[in-house]
Formats: sequence, structure tokens, C-alpha cells
Amino acid sequence: GSSMQAKAAGSAAETQAGAAQAGIEEQRRQFDAMQELLKPYTEAGLGALAQQQAFLGLQGPEAERAAIERIRGGETFKALSQQGEEAMLQRASATGGLRGGNIQGALAQFRPQLLSSLIEEQYGRLGGMTSLGQQSAAGVGTAGMQTGTNVANLLGQQGAAQAGGQLGQAKAYGQFLNMPAQVLGMQYGSGSKTPGFGSLF
Repeated sequence: GSSMQAKAAGSAAETQAGAAQAGIEEQRRQFDAMQELLKPYTEAGLGALAQQQAFLGLQGPEAERAAIERIRGGETFKALSQQGEEAMLQRASATGGLRGGNIQGALAQFRPQLLSSLIEEQYGRLGGMTSLGQQSAAGVGTAGMQTGTNVANLLGQQGAAQAGGQLGQAKAYGQFLNMPAQVLGMQYGSGSKTPGFGSLF
């Protein structure tokens, strides 16, 4: 009976520890899946942040010039500048001010103002991407902390189950080993004067 009790305690502990291990593996699998889902957003956020830093000159003058040149050489700037200048010239022609100083000054200011506007617009768009990446990274961080807490709890349950099984086995075997002393105690209690195992048979 003690042997069966010890085996049962060990089997129960293995079952509990196995369930905890399965929970640990599932927690890690879920975290890995979430991290993979959010990876494109966190990477996009990092790229957008780098471009914002370039516009601000935080990556050096060469990176700043390259960021501005990408807008100046882009199709959007070319199309808008052409349309805007043609519209200004047409208005000036209709009012007879084509050769006046006002139109020349307006044309000289138009492209720099358009470029500045497009830079601000692009910086704002990048800010949206940066914010999205930041939120995704925070989501991964929160999930990582929650996973760590859950895994730590499951490891505690696993340890408790294993310790409980070992204590159960030790108790069962202890009872088995104490049986001769219990029998001797019963023998002395019945009035026998000769201790020993011979009188038991």
C-alpha cells in the first residue's frame, strides 16, 4: 500500500508538472506569434523615426540634405511646382503683369515655400508611422512582461508539484519503514516481555 501511495504521489506530481510545462510552452508560443504579427509595424516605426531624425539634422548634414533632396527630386514636387507656376503666369498674363516685379518675386518664392510645405507634410506622415511603431513596440513589451509573469507562475506551480510529489513519496516510504516500530509498539502494548521479530511469527 505504501508503494502504491508513493507511485501515485509521483504520478500526480508528473501530471501537474507536465501541465505547467505545457502552459509555459503555450505562453511562449503566443508571445512569439504576437511578436511576429507586430514586427512589420515596429520595423516601419523605426524606419520612420530614422527619416524624421534625418529631416531634423540629427543624423548629420549629409543625411539632412539627402532627405530634402528626395522630396525636391520627387514627382509630387515636380508636378505641383509646374502646376503652380503655370497658374501664376496665366494670372499675370491675364492682368498684364507678366513683366512686373511682383510676378518675378512670387515665382522666386513659390518653389522654396512649396518644398517647405512638402517637408512638413512628410514629417507629419512619418510621425504617424513612428507613433504606430512605438505603440506596437509597447504592445510587444507589455506582452513580454505578461508572458514572463505567467511563465514564472507556472514554473512555481511546476516546482510545487514536483516538491509535493517528492514529499508524498517520502511520506509513503516513511510510513513503510516505520511499520516494524509500530508493530513492536503494539507488541509491547499487549504485554509481551521479549522484544524482537521472532515473537511475531
